[in-house]
Amino acid sequence: MTLGLEIQGVTKTYGSNIVVNNVSLRVPRGQFVCFLGPSGCGKTTLMRMIAGLETPTAGRILFNDKDITDTPVHRRNFAMVFQALALFPFLSVEDNIAYSLKLRNVGPADRRSRVRELLELIKLPDIGPRSIDQLSGGQRQRVAIARALAQEPRLFLLDEPLSALDAKLRDHMQVELRLLQQKLQITTILVTHDQREAMTIADTIVLMADGVVQQIGPPSEIYSKPANRFVAGFIGQSNLLEAVVAGRQHVRLGNSVIETNTLPTHLRDGDHVTLSIRPESLRVTRRNGDDIPDALLGRITFVRDVGGLIELRIESEGRELIGTTTPAEWDGIAVTETVAIRLPPDACMVLPN
Repeated sequence: MTLGLEIQGVTKTYGSNIVVNNVSLRVPRGQFVCFLGPSGCGKTTLMRMIAGLETPTAGRILFNDKDITDTPVHRRNFAMVFQALALFPFLSVEDNIAYSLKLRNVGPADRRSRVRELLELIKLPDIGPRSIDQLSGGQRQRVAIARALAQEPRLFLLDEPLSALDAKLRDHMQVELRLLQQKLQITTILVTHDQREAMTIADTIVLMADGVVQQIGPPSEIYSKPANRFVAGFIGQSNLLEAVVAGRQHVRLGNSVIETNTLPTHLRDGDHVTLSIRPESLRVTRRNGDDIPDALLGRITFVRDVGGLIELRIESEGRELIGTTTPAEWDGIAVTETVAIRLPPDACMVLPN
């Protein structure tokens, strides 16, 4: 028996518009999964089909090996927190949290006990009597989560619930949400367009574009081994350089030949490809007149100190490259100075065009 959520070939169309296109994936029990992608990529529609708010045009949705594709939303026992939170302003905090319990005919004493447990869980034990308009944004967010958890759901769905918060509070709530999920071991899916959010809290990222899953994997794998040019460009910063295959372990960048250990086996000499390398992987040194293997020549055009990092912009054969280094490693190369830019073979990801 497969414990968790399974999506098999799910498609959603509106007329001739394909919003979700043949998506298949598994979410094991207890995992925290992020559906990530730009606006309009289909991630929210996919979540709404999981919740039962939309019906797939094709494909199946299973939970614990049971087909729930046509199961009404109220019979799935999934909880969902929306971006707007949808708290009831005319009810107190404790009455908001107890609302679903009351609908299930849980007795008053048991309701009060469960509400107290949930307020302790979200670290707001004393706000039960308050009205919703007396709460801060972060407090409202926690109350919405507590209200959803009161149902004791089998699956927890969150649709960009942190996007309205300021940056500092959003960072704090990301950590709190992850800690809460780990404590409860509840299977959770979060929809977000914020790559940093997904990289911070997910066990697995499902990266989507144009209704299609581009890559599924742990955050570290998505970052270090992007499946295609879209993934490399969407997740973090990346130097995406037009190149041509020049042998089994080399590509040509303009006048330079660069070694790489990541050349896909199906590519042949002369194929046009994209070489992807992260800014922190570039090795920038003063040119000393000697040729350096796997290096380009360039000229520093911009240097910016952003606290823990030094960011560089480098012009090389008509291309702009971005590099980063730490203040401790930076030797103060001046703007306009000529440098050697080494591209380590293990860091050079070759992606088909």
